[in-house]
Amino acid sequence: MKTWRIALGVLAVAGAAWAADQELSEGRIQDIIQEFADKETEFTRARENYTYRQTARLHELDEFGNIRGRWEMVSDIVFPDGKRRELVVRAPVGTLRNIIMTPEDEQDLRNTQPFVMTTAELPDYFVRFLGMQNADEIPCYVFAVKPMKMEAGKRYFSGMIWVDDRDLQIVKTYGRGVGLQKRGADNQFPKFETYREQIDGKFWFPTYTRADDVLHFQTGLSQRIRMTVRYEDYKQFKSESQIKYGEPVESKETKKP
Repeated sequence: MKTWRIALGVLAVAGAAWAADQELSEGRIQDIIQEFADKETEFTRARENYTYRQTARLHELDEFGNIRGRWEMVSDIVFPDGKRRELVVRAPVGTLRNIIMTPEDEQDLRNTQPFVMTTAELPDYFVRFLGMQNADEIPCYVFAVKPMKMEAGKRYFSGMIWVDDRDLQIVKTYGRGVGLQKRGADNQFPKFETYREQIDGKFWFPTYTRADDVLHFQTGLSQRIRMTVRYEDYKQFKSESQIKYGEPVESKETKKP
């Protein structure tokens, strides 16, 4: 997100202690990493056979926590030929005062916040085992993840992931989107938390993302934001099925200064 007039800073991070490290050899840890990357690859393929609705809301908050600016977009998502397609169903005119949504924010909304680590993406990241911790009573392996190197124009996830110790799929992520910024750019990105749920009895799908952070800009000013993203109405379809959407509307972008 980019500041327009003002800028903001600080997300309260809930730190939780996890159980002492299990006695896992380095070889076993590497096997687990490879296994969950393989499972995430299977999930990515399976997700291409589903449609779902994504509802994203962003609020600017004042010093008392009151909403003073809004941005919202409701979209139907489908993956024809393995490529993500988004059809905007509703996009009210935004009333954000101090920040604007950037292309990097849009990339994070599409790919980084519902983070999936496939076998193909694994070489792009450092992955370090932290220990075991329950996520909503689900025993999980916890890993720290950060990009090994960053290329211009690409967005990456940096943070922590919780991997179900039975299904070996990501069930929770906590971190932020990162990437190289253009010279002179002053874009700041919130920390977020994404939860998944088992939708079809086999794969864990992202269902909810939330962020409540204060973005600190180089101007010295700060802006608190609250963001929620809901991924709902997952429906499986066959390739020969005809997918019908709601009446599309044109998205109205906030005019940049």
